[in-house]
Amino acid sequence: MANRDQHAEAPDAPVVVRDLSRRFGRKTALAGVSLTVPRGIVFGLVGENGAGKTTLIKHLLGLLRAQIGEVRVFGMDPVAKPRQTLSRLGYLSEQRDLPEWMRVQALAEHCRAFYPGWDPAYAAELIALFELDPAARIRTLSRGQRAKAGLMAALAHRPELLLLDEPSSGLDPVVRRDILSAVIRTVADEGRTVLFSSHLLDEVERVADTVAMIHHGKVLLCEPLDALKERHRAVVVAFPTPLDAPPSIDDVIAWQGSGREWTALSNGRPDAFRAALTAAGGEVVSETTPTLEDIFVAHVQAGRTARKEG
Repeated sequence: MANRDQHAEAPDAPVVVRDLSRRFGRKTALAGVSLTVPRGIVFGLVGENGAGKTTLIKHLLGLLRAQIGEVRVFGMDPVAKPRQTLSRLGYLSEQRDLPEWMRVQALAEHCRAFYPGWDPAYAAELIALFELDPAARIRTLSRGQRAKAGLMAALAHRPELLLLDEPSSGLDPVVRRDILSAVIRTVADEGRTVLFSSHLLDEVERVADTVAMIHHGKVLLCEPLDALKERHRAVVVAFPTPLDAPPSIDDVIAWQGSGREWTALSNGRPDAFRAALTAAGGEVVSETTPTLEDIFVAHVQAGRTARKEG
């Protein structure tokens, strides 16, 4: 999980959030969230719908003031200095709120007036890349085309930080691929930064360098994706006789199965896990790297079990 030591490692980080909490009436949307988004990476923020991802992004945009904790974008409070922060970031929301009456080319010209760094040639390149008709009115565009038009508007001033809030929700696989693979990777490879929130963990897994898992407003995990997957293993285990319940072994987050064959999702020390498994009479049949979705579901289920037992 993110902690204060992590902040010291990236003094020039575009995004730093410390102990951020937010309530709406009786509902807790964020509970002590801390994370750092280093420069030049794709940072995936994953969680179920309603987990707190959009609330966190609204704080980064300066749309919400921190009730408890601290939010810094490029070292500044985005509420206190909205012009200085917003001019350096691009944003695409799930809603894709664009002026219906405008044509695509007019949208580009409209956005140009707000950003001194607007690159008309790059805007034209993106319009062509996304196969958008410059003369088409926004209201005539499909959902996928609107997402691409919104992304053009968010990208063409070459922002240092790109915030994407559920950018591919409801889109077909081809449009999702265009947004995730072609654009996000390009932005990060140019030394800029992407914070990308989604409940679709498979697409985050394809593009993210670092992942933060958020559930009920709390950060469950925050670390580089490769390291996260490396320390989690999905292990199929066979026992000599059928079991009604799997053995209790440290570092096993979740068990699935029945009878003689069970699958353990382990987190941490493989040697200690194997020794405990042997002592319980189990034998490893196979071992694989779990998906990001497998890891997230296991940690959520483990949290629910801990709350019930508590």
